[in-house]
Amino acid sequence: MQPAVEIKNLSVKIGEAKILHDFRVSLPVGKIIGLLGPSGAGKTTLMRVIVGRQKISGGNVSVLGQPAGAAILRSQVGYVTQAPSVYKDLSVAENLRYFAAMVGAPKSRVGEIIAQVGLKGHERQLAGSLSGGQLSRVSLAAALLGQPELLVLDEPTVGIDPLMRRDLWQRFRQLAEAGTTLIVSSHVMDEAAHCDELLLVRDGRLLAYDSQAKLLQKTGAKNVEDAFLKLVEGKQ
Repeated sequence: MQPAVEIKNLSVKIGEAKILHDFRVSLPVGKIIGLLGPSGAGKTTLMRVIVGRQKISGGNVSVLGQPAGAAILRSQVGYVTQAPSVYKDLSVAENLRYFAAMVGAPKSRVGEIIAQVGLKGHERQLAGSLSGGQLSRVSLAAALLGQPELLVLDEPTVGIDPLMRRDLWQRFRQLAEAGTTLIVSSHVMDEAAHCDELLLVRDGRLLAYDSQAKLLQKTGAKNVEDAFLKLVEGKQ
């Protein structure tokens, strides 16, 4: 089976700054991939490359067997940014009906997706009156309307209370079990427990790519944060 994402010798420069350095990784289908690292590690840039929104300086990136950013991928790749991408003067349902029309999804999907992301009862509420966590879930709902094969989520749990966070990870697991590949970024190392595979990055470089169990075994660490620190110290 071809990988969901194949990255070979990727480098990205923005101005004079090199953001990603010789990045190489192959990500499997139907898994939750945790993209972990501190702020400024290059996580968002890497995700923007994968969804075709960032110009690269070198290397090759293929997504679902196509060059990253190819027009054919628009209905196959969902992207949820850190900043909610919704119209605040429209209601939850109006936002999702609009995005459904954009991706050619049936109107019946709107109610189904609203229930899946835990916004039932908020259909008529203006997006601008929602909490930050609820806004994030509207953005997630919009990305799910087209039933993407790859879902890229940039720190989706930031600012969300523990109950909502638990519900989101349960939904992510359901999607992965149905065959969707998810790339979920976070600077919170504890969220590694929800992921099948971990991509650890720092200063635009790949530190490790492995399952949590294998990562802990290889480093002799008790948790992912300690493993990250050991890997950083080993590179210095």
